[in-house]
Amino acid sequence: MNIWKNIDEKTYDEIFAYGEDYKNFLNVAKTEREAVIYFEKEARARGFKSLEEFEGALKKGDKIFLNNKNKSCILLVLGENLEDGLNIVGSHIDSPRLDIKARPLYEDLDLCYLKTHYYGGVKKYQWPTIELALHGFFIDKRGEKRNISIGEDEKDPVFFINDLLPHLAKDQMQKTADKLIEAENLNIVIGHSSFKAKDGENPLKENILKILKDKYSLEEDDFMVAEFEAVPAAKARDVGFDRALIAGHGQDDRICSYANFRAVLECENPKRSACALLVDKEEIGSVGNTAMTARYFEIFLGEILEKMGKYSDLKLKKALANSKVLSADVAAGYDPDYKEVFDKNNAPLLGSGIVMVKYTGSRGKSGSNDANAEFLYEIKNLFERENIFFQTGEIGKTDQGGGGTIAYILAEHGAEVVDMGPAVLSMHAPLELSSKADAYMTYKAYKAFTK
Repeated sequence: MNIWKNIDEKTYDEIFAYGEDYKNFLNVAKTEREAVIYFEKEARARGFKSLEEFEGALKKGDKIFLNNKNKSCILLVLGENLEDGLNIVGSHIDSPRLDIKARPLYEDLDLCYLKTHYYGGVKKYQWPTIELALHGFFIDKRGEKRNISIGEDEKDPVFFINDLLPHLAKDQMQKTADKLIEAENLNIVIGHSSFKAKDGENPLKENILKILKDKYSLEEDDFMVAEFEAVPAAKARDVGFDRALIAGHGQDDRICSYANFRAVLECENPKRSACALLVDKEEIGSVGNTAMTARYFEIFLGEILEKMGKYSDLKLKKALANSKVLSADVAAGYDPDYKEVFDKNNAPLLGSGIVMVKYTGSRGKSGSNDANAEFLYEIKNLFERENIFFQTGEIGKTDQGGGGTIAYILAEHGAEVVDMGPAVLSMHAPLELSSKADAYMTYKAYKAFTK
């Protein structure tokens, strides 16, 4: 059911107001670290505290925040009995991008470059000839931690990856799309002037290093142990004369993560504990100590039980097994320009609400969580009761490809899990397209579930 055709003026205004908040989040949180900084600041302003900051026994309604290595986080509002399970919404805050290599700087024929290594599933040919920004974290020579962003402010320079001109691209155009731009050609132009540079083997590089040191306290060997990402410099913008769509970087999966965060932020005194998981590394298989497969969530719940004087291995396992989970990740929206890859009867549409995806995986449901009918029935009834616009969907035609989410990881604990997120177009492109109506309905859906 199309949202736009079935809402009143009040809801229309709420959709657009939410869209402005969401675009602001997209613009200030283009990396995992920036997202965690944003979440922690906003959560603390609403009364969330780390577990260590609570004195005495925990009680219903307490709001707890966990920052896991500055790259993933958890928000939990305590309910009546943790052993009875939690209502969990799990989303990820990493997105496809270009990471900067450990020894990235070099110069060649009067241009200076950074070498990159792409992160996640990208179409490499989409990244040349767009304006790029650099976002990074490093520890300088004095031991000070530094977060820097270059290319987002209008006064900043931006960065650029070259492509071959069509006049000389005869051989290039014969290649398949995955070979059109090779990974080792995704080199970012960062400088050109050798004005007043000292004579030497690499005057351009030396000039750039001087700028980096003088302005950012960044030296060449700092790159070896730093985290730098190249992302589109473009701001999230309204699309269309009616401004009903949003184009922005990282909407997979920040459209779900922002809705997830807002929903739990506004949750007060739930009967079942409400929990928002905002995790890292989903785009590369959920590996690493900030990903959903890491044990920090279990340890966090165990510490809560211990602080309540109720800890046992059995109670911790029951808390996880009795939980109900929305795996909050985006769905592949039906694109009329590429009808051949979709099963039209089972493809989600932009503007028709959050998408219930019973299973993901590839081909024979490989690697998926296949949700149970009883849980789907429960969620369907909840959304109908709360007037949440929702639809069902799959990722595409069965033999066409596939994909996965964090759903199976939580299901391995015995929890009931289903994938629930809005449809987007141009998924994993530098800029992705979403519907403001779907973004708002996703927030409403997660809020109904958490309460």
